[in-house]
Amino acid sequence: METLVYKRNLYIEKIRPFIDKPLVKVITGMRRVGKSYFLQLIMKELVDRKVAKKRILYINKESLDYDFIQGYRDLNNYVIDSFSGIKGTKYLFVDEIQEIEYWEKAIASFFSDSDFDIYITGSNAHLLSSEIATLISGRYIEIPVYSLSFEEFLLFRNKRTKNKREEFSTYLWAGGFPAIHHFDFNQEVVYQYISSIYNTILLKDVIKRNNVRNVNLLENITQYIFQNIGNIFTAKKVSDYLKSQKLRVSIDTVQNYISYLISSFAIFKVPRFDVKGKRLLELHEKYYLGDVALRHALFGYREGDISGVLENLVYLELKRRGYRVFIGKAGSKEIDFIAEKENRKIYIQVAYLLTSPETIEREFSVLKSIKDNYPKYVISMDEIFGKDVDGIQRINLVDFLLSPL
Repeated sequence: METLVYKRNLYIEKIRPFIDKPLVKVITGMRRVGKSYFLQLIMKELVDRKVAKKRILYINKESLDYDFIQGYRDLNNYVIDSFSGIKGTKYLFVDEIQEIEYWEKAIASFFSDSDFDIYITGSNAHLLSSEIATLISGRYIEIPVYSLSFEEFLLFRNKRTKNKREEFSTYLWAGGFPAIHHFDFNQEVVYQYISSIYNTILLKDVIKRNNVRNVNLLENITQYIFQNIGNIFTAKKVSDYLKSQKLRVSIDTVQNYISYLISSFAIFKVPRFDVKGKRLLELHEKYYLGDVALRHALFGYREGDISGVLENLVYLELKRRGYRVFIGKAGSKEIDFIAEKENRKIYIQVAYLLTSPETIEREFSVLKSIKDNYPKYVISMDEIFGKDVDGIQRINLVDFLLSPL
């Protein structure tokens, strides 16, 4: 195991209560957001607890060393042989398990042996939705991993006591993929690396996994979504746009390709909730990226698009904190985010700068129209002095990212 420098405490704290408990620990997320690193943190925690290394087995399906494990029988045989003669609890870690055909059969078999404590990762949102996955249904806990939060970014940059506002400007263009911290912080170098992540996601997690034949069409749909983060649109609107570019495509095909991108965690679909009607709406959702730097790597960092980028950062932060997130509709007005967890609900508007009476009216009026007593926030890049406006709290975005809400 490699030397670990930074703990991602958010995730360690989430998984710690389930170590040595009779549940399969399923860690999901986009490629290169740190799932393998998280597994190493868990293994280090076990070693710190005096678990003998011979009782810990790590299989990385992205390494050619494990290319011989193609199906569930290969996995079963290798694990049984590796743990031959080992008494007591055996800790099994399998990275990118979706690369093993019918992996669920082997995992269910190991799970039936009370001596196994199992941890698996996957880069596919449908990892646990197949029919065969019912073999472990109700016997697993899923922990999603996201790219670095701004707080983690500061830790990785070793800038916790430096100018956080200045570092946020770097975070805006560099994003949160952990491995960028191995490079010089040069946009050309960083975006070259992130472009390779983008290509890997498209090739392995979308094209190969879903047998996509029209790669050019997929790339056009992906680019459209990336350029419209934070905007409401439908599959029909995407189809109409592509037709204007001389690309004929059905609405069903657009929907299928979008679903493939969602499954890879490259994008997230955020449903729309009617506050007054108290119901989910079936159309006009928004999409946000698994990391904003994916967009920058494709199109370059464009300050003119900052509003959608800031929304994307707020969305990911809410997800990291365990919220279920919706966009809202209140009459004819839109609410950027409605976030819920347990018995808590918050409403959020996101703006770049509140520089005009019109902008202030737009952002605050919709929240004023909501008559319940749940907390309401307007988050922007302004330096905030008077925080409360008619019960609505104003928060600077950097402060929001670095403090619990």
